[in-house]
Amino acid sequence: MDRNAILSLWETHKDERWPQVGNQHEGPLMTLDTVISGCVVYFLDSPEGLDTQRIGIVEDCVADLDSLTDELDEDCRPYFHRLRSLGALLISTHHSI
Repeated sequence: MDRNAILSLWETHKDERWPQVGNQHEGPLMTLDTVISGCVVYFLDSPEGLDTQRIGIVEDCVADLDSLTDELDEDCRPYFHRLRSLGALLISTHHSI
């Protein structure tokens, strides 16, 4: 996967405002956003990319997002779909090495 694709999606994501989630999943969703965002920054700052441990963490985060996103209001979903896409791109970069 092209590093520029991750950078482009990241630039879009980090400029977006946090959506009005307003349910019991807001805390877990904030954590998932923080963890995936941190891994994106690490990936972009590191010439060797993510290590196996971080990839495992991102995989867990993507699975958690998959289970929570359907329960969100429609207007919140694009933010978390983009976050999931970032996670999936990170995973694919590791598996394509």
